[in-house]
Amino acid sequence: MRIGPGGGHHEPVTASRGRLPVDELDKAIIEQLQEDGRRPYTQVARTVGLSEAAVRQRVQRLIESGVMQIVAVTDPTAVGFARQAMIGVKVSGDVMVAADALAALAEVEYVVVTAGAVDLLVEVVAEDDEGLLELLNTKIRRLPGVQVTETLIYLRVHKETYQWGTR
Repeated sequence: MRIGPGGGHHEPVTASRGRLPVDELDKAIIEQLQEDGRRPYTQVARTVGLSEAAVRQRVQRLIESGVMQIVAVTDPTAVGFARQAMIGVKVSGDVMVAADALAALAEVEYVVVTAGAVDLLVEVVAEDDEGLLELLNTKIRRLPGVQVTETLIYLRVHKETYQWGTR
C-alpha cells in the first residue's frame, strides 16, 4: 500500500499550508501504516495506545485533509506499462495552468513545480515507446504554454520507497 504524496488518479496534492495540524499520535499512526498499509486498526491502536475507533477517526481525518493516501502501488511493467519516463517541461505563462492540464492526463503519475532548468517535472507511464511518443506529440506538446520538453526514459527503477517516516 502507498501512503505518500501522490500517485494514481487522486485529487492533486498541494503544499501542506492550510492542512490540519498533525500531532505525535497522528505521526505514530502514519508510521505504522507506512510500514504496512493493510495493518488492522486494532493492531495500530495497540501500538500507539488508542482505541480502534480513535485510530479509524484519525486515519479518516488524515485522508480527508490530504495529509496521506492509502492506495495500492503496483509495478507498472507487471500491469502492462513497459515504458516509464520523467519529462522536464519548460512553460511560458502561468505554470500552474500547465501543471493542472498535465495533472489531468491519465498517463501522468505526478507533476512537480520546480525551480531550475525546467518549470515542471512530470512522471508518466505508457504501454510502450509508441504510447510515449503519442502522449508527447498529441497531448503534452499541444498543451497551451508548453514550450520545450525533455524526456528521460527510465531504464530501471533502482529504489522506490514510501517509508520515509515523519518528522
